[in-house]
Amino acid sequence: MLYLLDANVLITAHNNYYPINRVPEFWEWLLHQAEQGRVCMPLETFEEVRDGTGDAEKDLLYGWLQRVEVKRALVLDEVIAPEDVQRVIDDGYAADLNDVELERVGRDPFLIAYALRAPQERCVVSNETSSPNRQRANRKVPDVCRTLGTSSCNTFALLRTLDFTTGWRR
Repeated sequence: MLYLLDANVLITAHNNYYPINRVPEFWEWLLHQAEQGRVCMPLETFEEVRDGTGDAEKDLLYGWLQRVEVKRALVLDEVIAPEDVQRVIDDGYAADLNDVELERVGRDPFLIAYALRAPQERCVVSNETSSPNRQRANRKVPDVCRTLGTSSCNTFALLRTLDFTTGWRR
């Protein structure tokens, strides 16, 4: 299984659970998983994380993303067709989204479109929580994935599946 990471996976990990300067083991593990071909991010999602940094704490994440070996290993080496992204928007959100709604959806349709290339072999990892009653641009990634027939999980499910540990034992 190839796990495609949403931007919120890295941002939340760094901001809330595994700051780069405090839990470097997480980031080393994530890089190792990327080098082994288990996790990656579409370029569009990578750019979303990179472009969303700014303050001093986030600059640590930005710095990590700028490392040549990180970008080489983490960024998915594929290009998605515009019609595939449009299919995700039309079938997963709504066919008639206006510009404000498209901005709210952001780059999530790219992430999901890459998963749809091989739905039995790819899983979207997002920290968004399912909210099936939401409509149009307010839909959450897990619900759009479910609608389109691809799997999704959250960060903690990924960590359990790929057996993340810091190696610390009592």
